[in-house]
Amino acid sequence: MRTAKFQIGQVVKHRLFPFRGVVFDIDPVFNNTEEWWLSIPADRRPRKDQPFYHLFAENSETEYIAYVSEQNLLPDTSGSPIRHPQVAEVFELDDSGTYRPRNTSMN
Repeated sequence: MRTAKFQIGQVVKHRLFPFRGVVFDIDPVFNNTEEWWLSIPADRRPRKDQPFYHLFAENSETEYIAYVSEQNLLPDTSGSPIRHPQVAEVFELDDSGTYRPRNTSMN
């Protein structure tokens, strides 16, 4: 099992699609339904043996929850805040622009 490359509270963006988000949970390996995994086109389907990230995600039109493999994420260095409404429930933005969990019992 690999160590996760990204951390809870980190802002990331998708490698292929135009969306970004804040990591709020991490699965060390794939932990979703087989139906979900098979819905991804075979030529883009990620390996299951890597970390998968739960994101408060957004694109130019909407906000949503995303589940993304590590191989499809990159750090987002834009410095732009995330507008997803649930971010404020889970995180606080500190003076350095970092999202810190409000509940200190989070990983």
